[in-house]
Amino acid sequence: MRDIIDVVVIGSGPSGIMAAIAAAQQGAKTLLLEKGDRPGRKLLISGGGRCNVTNARGTDHIIENTPGNGRFLHSVFAQWSNESIIDFFTSRGVALKEEDRGRMFPVSNKAKTVLDALRREMVALDIQESYGEEVVEIEQTKTHWNVVTRNRKIQTHALVIATGGCSVPQTGSTGDGYRFARGIGHTLVAPYPTSVPLTSEDSFITQGKLQGLAFRDCVLTLFDPKGKKVTKEQGDLLVTHFGLSGPVALRISQYVVKTMAKFPQERFLPIVVDTNPTLNQEERFAFWQSAFHSSARKAIRNILREHLPDRFGELFLSEYSLDPYLEGAQVSQKMLKQLVAWEKEWPVQVTGTLGLEKATVTGGGIHLKEIEPTTLASKITLGCYFCGEVLDLHAHTGGYNITVAFSTGYVAGRHAAEYALYQPLG
Repeated sequence: MRDIIDVVVIGSGPSGIMAAIAAAQQGAKTLLLEKGDRPGRKLLISGGGRCNVTNARGTDHIIENTPGNGRFLHSVFAQWSNESIIDFFTSRGVALKEEDRGRMFPVSNKAKTVLDALRREMVALDIQESYGEEVVEIEQTKTHWNVVTRNRKIQTHALVIATGGCSVPQTGSTGDGYRFARGIGHTLVAPYPTSVPLTSEDSFITQGKLQGLAFRDCVLTLFDPKGKKVTKEQGDLLVTHFGLSGPVALRISQYVVKTMAKFPQERFLPIVVDTNPTLNQEERFAFWQSAFHSSARKAIRNILREHLPDRFGELFLSEYSLDPYLEGAQVSQKMLKQLVAWEKEWPVQVTGTLGLEKATVTGGGIHLKEIEPTTLASKITLGCYFCGEVLDLHAHTGGYNITVAFSTGYVAGRHAAEYALYQPLG
């Protein structure tokens, strides 16, 4: 039999690269296969091109921000955590800095700095890299795996599937791993978009009245059609020509997808936006009462402009059919209550989300009941490991999802190498 490679990793995203590194660190002869022409394409666009490598807060916090089966990660993080990621990069010359909400970025503000460090490590570990080589099939024999590409058949003792989900398909994440997994008997939780903008057909959206308007640190509360609160998230919000975007909309998106699936007959779901969560309704009522009293001769539209984004105040006047030239002294208690409700409980009806091709993260994937949580090995067959978004795992952006990728990649690669090195020589 020809020489068998110890570990073959399919996919060169964050999880795949880290899996290859971890395998080679164990002494395994490792090959990284990528169908694209270069590695790390999704990594290079992460964090707005700056690569948010992890989150500095504890693993419990990261699990809380992994709404897609975060509890599965306890064993993974016990082996390789966010602190391990920070140590890995800083010890290899990548200076990191902590920004808001614990997000860790390279001081250079360039994702290329992170990718270059990973590539240097692969070279130092003598990892074989092959780009532009698409895997079309995987075959299991009694003694090894065959990885079939368009050019050759590669024999390996252990296989790591790190092909990602099917979001951002231009980076190469087109769901190949799902096909490989099903071929060896795994089941799939149907993929769905997460960390994706929300859509709405409200008139202020379709008419572009607030397009481009941003709100800092607001709170979005999603309700189901029966009026039951589904979830509440806080962060920055951006109004677009199709709906809502920005970090807080992306965080709430998976709940929109799941709730709409639960109520397929409904055309929209109600969201309530608190544009000023630092003050409660009573405090905000007192604030506006004072503002109108101190500007008794000013037109209400001008008073609103001093404290609200222009178009948001104008939309309030339009929605309640109020005279914009009404003077502050003429504002009634009823109008004050309407204004506070507008600011604190602004209603938006969302019709869903954009599709997987516009999503940052894929929900769904290989069912975790079929994955050994300590090693990330397949429970169905020997010598096959999974990591990253190909699994039914997903986290919020903000350093959480990439932490899942790096950590599961490391654990899968390490255990794949340990398995391979115990196999008889070919």
